[in-house]
Amino acid sequence: MSQEPGKRPGKEPGNEPRTKGERTRARILDSATELFSRSGYNSVSLREIAAHAGMTHAGLLHHFPGKEPLLLEVLSRRDEDDAAYLFPGLLGRGPDPVVAAARHPAAERLNRLVAVVGRNSRTPGLVALYAKLSAEASEPGHPARAYFVKRYRVLRAEIGALLGELFASSEPPVAADPHAVAQQLLALMDGLQTQWLLEPAAVPMEERVWEFLWNYGLAPPVAPERGPVSH
Repeated sequence: MSQEPGKRPGKEPGNEPRTKGERTRARILDSATELFSRSGYNSVSLREIAAHAGMTHAGLLHHFPGKEPLLLEVLSRRDEDDAAYLFPGLLGRGPDPVVAAARHPAAERLNRLVAVVGRNSRTPGLVALYAKLSAEASEPGHPARAYFVKRYRVLRAEIGALLGELFASSEPPVAADPHAVAQQLLALMDGLQTQWLLEPAAVPMEERVWEFLWNYGLAPPVAPERGPVSH
C-alpha cells in the first residue's frame, strides 16, 4: 500500500479534485507528503514545497497560511486514505463517525491492517513524523493534540470492533476483551515503529504483529511475504 504523489488509495476515477483550487490544493498536499516523508517536517520549508509543486510561495500561502495547518492536512488526508482501505464504510470527519453496515470480511480487514505496517516500512520519513508528533501532541495546548486524540479514538473503536468479530467467530470463541487487545495492538505497532526507526534491520514489524495476533488464534499459518511465523 505504498503511496505515490497523485496516486491516492481509496480514490476511484471520477472522484479526483475538479475545480482549479481543488487541483492546486491536491498538488500542494502531494508535494508536502513527498517532501515530509523524504526529509522530515522540520527540514522542509514552505518555499521548498511551493517550488516542488510548481508554484510561488505566495500562491501556496493563499491555500495554506502556514506549515502547521499544511502538516495537519497531510496527516488527515493519509488517515482518510487508510480508513478507506482498512475500514470501508467509515464516513465523516467529526468525533463520532458513521459506520456503514457493508464491510469486507473480517479476515481480509485484518490482513489489510497488517499490510499498512508493511507500507509504513517504505515511508520512514512519514513514520518518523507520526512518532515525533504523537509524542509532542500529548502536551496540553499542542496544535496536533485534538487530531491525535481523535485518531486513536477511532482506531481503538474500529480495531476493537474488528477483533470482536474475529474473536466471536473463532472456534472456540476467544474470551479476551477485544477493545483491550486493540489498545495493546496499537501500542505494539507504535512501539515497533520507534524501534524500527532506530534499527530497521533488527525489527521485522509485520512478523512481530503477526506473532502477537497468533496468540489469539488470528494470524494465518504463513505471514505474508515472510514465510512461516516463528514462535
